[in-house]
Amino acid sequence: MLKDITIGQFFPADSVIHRLDPRFKIVMTLLFIIMLFTGQSVVSLVFGIAYTLTAILLSKIKLKMFAKSIKPLMPFLLVTALLNILFVSGGTVYFHWKFLKITSEGINVSVVMIIRIIVLIAGSSLLTYTTSPITLTDAVERLLSPLKKFKFPVHELAMMMSIALRFIPTLIEETDKIISAQKARGAEIDTGSIKDRAKNLVSILVPLFISAFRRADELATAMECRCYCGGEGRTRLRQLKSAPRDYIALAVTIGFFACVIVINIIY
Repeated sequence: MLKDITIGQFFPADSVIHRLDPRFKIVMTLLFIIMLFTGQSVVSLVFGIAYTLTAILLSKIKLKMFAKSIKPLMPFLLVTALLNILFVSGGTVYFHWKFLKITSEGINVSVVMIIRIIVLIAGSSLLTYTTSPITLTDAVERLLSPLKKFKFPVHELAMMMSIALRFIPTLIEETDKIISAQKARGAEIDTGSIKDRAKNLVSILVPLFISAFRRADELATAMECRCYCGGEGRTRLRQLKSAPRDYIALAVTIGFFACVIVINIIY
């Protein structure tokens, strides 16, 4: 299960999405998220699905990578959908037993909720799949640069976000190694009652936290040895420059967003 988590990973490729300016990609991702949660009808959700599938095809990243990012969340989605089916009332009643009721409205809400979350995860994952952590850090810093006038630590915030994204795959790999080591020592991680499994998590979490703190200390020492002093006077190897394709992609995103708004007004 841990190997299926792909959050924070970067998959290099030569595609239109990879070549887009990361600043534009961040803005388009925010518009995409707002578009998904603004849409109140099935028709508006179709626009979000079409936008996501188009972006995935243009990114040249295999669909199984997106499926791997969704797979760990499926149990939570199914439980949430089941609760909506049983407790959301309205529309035609298909089944009724005591306080449990299955209605057409509950089924519709559950289906729309699952599809919306799956599309949200797949679409927002494109940002990290197609953008390297260093480039993403520069983009966040450039977008938040107006806040520097208010003495806001923009560079430090962007650096923390980049380090956090970068170390997600590392910590997942470390967790997998700890679980394998504990199983080799005879620990029963995947068996027993829920209470026993919760107790067995201690043998995983303690080494994981120690490893995380050790890596953080090593990273801080390495940055100090390289005379890291924040964003003041810092130069960049690659300068962010916008191109016509960035404005075209942003215009397409705004077009989809406008269509969803119009559909909400009509319906």
